[in-house]
Amino acid sequence: MMTSNWFECKVKYVKIDEASGKEKKVSEPYLVDAVSFTEAEARIHKELEQMISGDFNVTNISKSNVTELYPNENGDRWFKAKVSFVDIDEASGKEKKATQYMLTQASNVKQAYEFLEECLSTMIVPYEIPAISESPLMDVFPYFSDELNEEIPAHLKPVSEMEENSNEFE
Repeated sequence: MMTSNWFECKVKYVKIDEASGKEKKVSEPYLVDAVSFTEAEARIHKELEQMISGDFNVTNISKSNVTELYPNENGDRWFKAKVSFVDIDEASGKEKKATQYMLTQASNVKQAYEFLEECLSTMIVPYEIPAISESPLMDVFPYFSDELNEEIPAHLKPVSEMEENSNEFE
């Protein structure tokens, strides 16, 4: 499970239709983990430059309502689930629901539901999954920890090296 800041990026480009072999213009949505709209645009360019031959345009970037991502290597498509958490308001004693949207990978809706149930099974708060539908997203680009600070500046040392040398100062 990864909690992140998700942006949906719509990208237009010319794609070769696999069935006919002809070129066609497509507009496809992608989900990117980023801290700002500017970074979302930079990340989607970096990711898609490797995948799309030719020019492409980012035509829209919007904040996504997805709060959690549950990748599943057995899935080939992304499914968006509406998950409602039930909470009791201690002051009034009334039940209130908080809704979140989550993405999971699966081959069909049934697998998406079962995988999400498995992922959420350790939660203490009661929940229900009132809706799951196939998402139009072509791909999702989360941050991976090895992407952050890929290069260590020359004037800095990794902490592991510092710990090895910490005995020098004792």
